[in-house]
Amino acid sequence: MTHHLSATPQTCAWGYFDAALPPCLEIDSGDCVVVDTVTGGPEHIPPENKGFHVPSELFDIHRDCPAMLPGHILTGPIAIKGALPGQVLQIDILDIKLRQNWGWNIIRPLAGTLPHEFQTARKVTIPLDLKTMTAELSWGLELPLNPFFGVMGVAPPRNWGRISSIQPRAHGGNIDNKELIAGTTLYLPIFEEGALFSCGDGHGAQGDGEVCVTAIETALSGRFRFSVRDDMALHTPQAETPTDFITMGIHEDLNRCAEDALRNMINLITAKTGLSREDAYMLCSLAGDLRVTQTVNGNKGIHMMMKKSLLEKAA
Repeated sequence: MTHHLSATPQTCAWGYFDAALPPCLEIDSGDCVVVDTVTGGPEHIPPENKGFHVPSELFDIHRDCPAMLPGHILTGPIAIKGALPGQVLQIDILDIKLRQNWGWNIIRPLAGTLPHEFQTARKVTIPLDLKTMTAELSWGLELPLNPFFGVMGVAPPRNWGRISSIQPRAHGGNIDNKELIAGTTLYLPIFEEGALFSCGDGHGAQGDGEVCVTAIETALSGRFRFSVRDDMALHTPQAETPTDFITMGIHEDLNRCAEDALRNMINLITAKTGLSREDAYMLCSLAGDLRVTQTVNGNKGIHMMMKKSLLEKAA
């Protein structure tokens, strides 16, 4: 069954995850949901009469859904029947579509990877061509779009209380991994009954690092299939593309991120192939790719990619 979850003041939470937030939709494991999202505050809306489409619900959300913490406008949560703590939520990202013909990017002092070098705040509205799937940058460059959701997460443990959507953590959240496009799968550890999935922070394009603190921020619609897995055990998010396995490390220290992503990949390899940890460690050194996910969200990210074909040969 396929459901549709619109973005409204009743289905959105602005700035936070909270296990106490009641679900706005309940589905069966294996069901699909089309989720509409919006992005940005009133200050990010482009000028009128410039030919930009602004989803009408964004104005309703600004008026009736106050920002509880600094962070993103998230649609959800979605409860999956039978999901229990200790299990894993498999999210198949089946399709992602743009919902508007513009995005925004900001630079602000004391933020980003170079927080002290850019002392003048700037907001840029970026036109998006939905037919050619390109962005038109101010100096004339046509940048290819590759949309993905920066934030996808389940409810955090209840004892964490209400937490900002800005920092990625074990429950997922603001991962900002540009590999998680349509056709990929994300796996998240479940901490609360129902899992309680929310998403937002649509990106039209982003480089690894997201160094100036924002990507092309835009409104997206995603079609997801949710499946509860009781045959997996995870403590941090993992993912896979059609060609690669992806493990992640999330921490304030990039060195720790790299260590965690590597350790998680070694564990994945040994589980899937039966190779020794020493052989898996060597394979990671010879064929694994450590990449910087993002460096701007307090908790930073490193992800490691490994070709599936290499593990098939090793099995």
